[in-house]
Amino acid sequence: MARITIVYYSSTGNTYEMAQAVEAGALAAGAETRLRKVRELAGPEAIASKPAWGAHLEATRDVPEATLADLEWADGYVFGSPTRFGLPAAQMKQFIDTTGPLWATGKLQDKAAAAFTGAGNRHGGQESTLLALHHMFYHWGSVIVPPGYTDASVKAAGGNPYGSSFTAGASVAAEALAAARYQGQRVAKFAALLAAARG
Repeated sequence: MARITIVYYSSTGNTYEMAQAVEAGALAAGAETRLRKVRELAGPEAIASKPAWGAHLEATRDVPEATLADLEWADGYVFGSPTRFGLPAAQMKQFIDTTGPLWATGKLQDKAAAAFTGAGNRHGGQESTLLALHHMFYHWGSVIVPPGYTDASVKAAGGNPYGSSFTAGASVAAEALAAARYQGQRVAKFAALLAAARG
């Protein structure tokens, strides 16, 4: 059984929906999971300017914050962030910047890794955000597990071979959630193979 950690940042809930779908897919593949959010860095004025932001923070109060121990525990991990000017959100980047001690001791290498994202419009930088997250995996020595075009759900969700993604709306489209579930299953499958090889 693979151990999968899903680390996400979400301001108003869409990326959280995707994270839950990734986790559901990993669980369906028999994995043990940890769903973790990164710490919110925005100040109260920014959060208050968008009512859905504060509402989401309150609704996910019980979701644990990601720690380095969650990454060390995992056989694979999936990172999710909304797109901010074609890059991951600052909150996600801040967490990534704390992972140096694990990287320096080889505790992140040879593990399955993948990413997911979303943006406000179809060409809002989803692919560049996914590739930016992939850069981290290169440095860690992780094994990137992209969805490619290995399942019909990928094409139905818009055909992003780098990772599951969505276009923001009132909620995430069912097709994007299906692709995220598939991505969770796929990462869990390869994480189990890599764990066996490491053992």
